[in-house]
Amino acid sequence: MRIDVVTLFPEMFGVVRDLGVTGRAHAQGRWSLHTWNPRDFTHDIHRTVDDRPYGGGPGMVMMAAPLEAAVGAAQAARAAQGLAPAPVALLAPVGKRYDQAGAEALAASDGLILICGRYEGVDQRFIERCVTHEISLGDFVLSGGEIAALAVIDAAVRLLPGVLNDGDSALQDSFNDTLSGLLDSPHYTRPEVYEGAPVPAPLLSGHHANIARWRRERSLELTATRRPELIEAARAQGWLTQADERYLAEWAGDPLPEPKKRRRGAKPKTT
Repeated sequence: MRIDVVTLFPEMFGVVRDLGVTGRAHAQGRWSLHTWNPRDFTHDIHRTVDDRPYGGGPGMVMMAAPLEAAVGAAQAARAAQGLAPAPVALLAPVGKRYDQAGAEALAASDGLILICGRYEGVDQRFIERCVTHEISLGDFVLSGGEIAALAVIDAAVRLLPGVLNDGDSALQDSFNDTLSGLLDSPHYTRPEVYEGAPVPAPLLSGHHANIARWRRERSLELTATRRPELIEAARAQGWLTQADERYLAEWAGDPLPEPKKRRRGAKPKTT
């Protein structure tokens, strides 16, 4: 996977290129990062990349030409590697919310070109000419797209094969399909008792079925409390089992009636 980033601050991306699991994966060649500074595609002595907005108003707007030239250089470099033209994604408040499914899709692809805006915004003509996707992390505004781009990259790179030491680690992440899109359960490590608080007994039992049930029930509780919309989404997808629904009802204080047991040898009624 190749990630190209158009940014006025390429040095910020050393965080994912050099550190932690993403840095190790980069050193191993599992993914590559290339940054492109729009200032390198200007033609004036001041290397100008922004100007005042037409119509007035506060702040400055990033100019279309340096951004488009940077994208063109990135696409040309990718083509030289035999890669097809990449999607071009602008980090912007109007974008589609980035989620685990988006990270999984990116990890399964050849990568993309990320555009990190600054100032008051980006010339709309650049967006219309070059941008294929817009991505948002949520309903808040950052000083620029770099921090959001770092999150987009990190979330995808950790899903690449061989990046995490334990191949099953990503399968236990919150929002993963293996958890029915729910939040992960709480985790504990040594010591067994910390400041008077013990590790929950099921986790010490060595009984794998009991441990799995405890984790599933805590996941259901946590999700129902903090992100109830994820419960509804899982229910709509058919990801909640009868045991899940029964536990949620009991936890909410409205237990479901016990299913009637058929007598041995009895045949179901027919009409």
